[in-house]
Amino acid sequence: MSKREAISRYNLIIKRLRRSPATLKEINDYLEEVSELQDYNFTVSKRTFLRDKDDILSLYRIDIQYNFKEGKYFIESDSQSDANNRMLEAYDTFNALNITDDLSKFIHFEKRRPQGTENFHGLLHGIKSRNQVQFTYIKYWVDEPTHRIVHPYALKEFKSRWYLIALDTKDKRVKTFGLDRISDLEIERVKFSASVDFDINTMFRHSFGILSSDEKPEKIILSFTPFQGKYIKSYPLHESQKTIVDDQNEYRISLEVWLTYDLQMELLSYGPELTVITPVKLRNQMKKSLESTISFYSK
Repeated sequence: MSKREAISRYNLIIKRLRRSPATLKEINDYLEEVSELQDYNFTVSKRTFLRDKDDILSLYRIDIQYNFKEGKYFIESDSQSDANNRMLEAYDTFNALNITDDLSKFIHFEKRRPQGTENFHGLLHGIKSRNQVQFTYIKYWVDEPTHRIVHPYALKEFKSRWYLIALDTKDKRVKTFGLDRISDLEIERVKFSASVDFDINTMFRHSFGILSSDEKPEKIILSFTPFQGKYIKSYPLHESQKTIVDDQNEYRISLEVWLTYDLQMELLSYGPELTVITPVKLRNQMKKSLESTISFYSK
């Protein structure tokens, strides 16, 4: 049995137990169903399952426990990290793509692909080992490239693009660098001490996108058409999203975020499907942007 087949089985066991607690027989029934679709026998003995349980804890940090009263296995506090969720999703996609050699008949890939992912591994190594890095960086609004020496703190994703969050050694400020604009990356042997004040989750807690702020977040109320509301419910704008109204007339939500350029651009993309209720300054910003757009088409 290859490692790939074992990891496939781990993922299937996790999926089944996320659905509900199950006996070993119920788990094997599920594995047998999938086996018929993938033409491979994923069913396990109790001994193999117990070994898989330990491997799942080690690999994904998902703790599978046994309820002696009910005779069922269950996932204990499935507070799985986003990174582990991505690992599971990526492996599912990888397996699906391996079902055929000629993918073009069945799958149409996005033609736009972000650049810079070749630096992902090197930057992640620098972050984990706390090695200073240097690179050439080009801003979109500046023609000349600049040389940067930074302390890499974290990587952040936004709209399928990746960004490096790092302390610029020149001015001692934490900045955001797009991976697609980084070149000539070098991992130095120089070590740094991570700032005790830095926490990426705190930094972007009230952020939509990659822009953060020192100001107090705003409570924003948005009204979507019922049709658009279905998409907003299935793919929330922000973790602070709360539903206020959900009926045949509108889908109204509240957010607690900073008023950034990223947020405004996202809201403008919904066009007539969205009305900003509050705050007034955001309404005015939206109105000004829309009027400016109309003026281009009025010439």
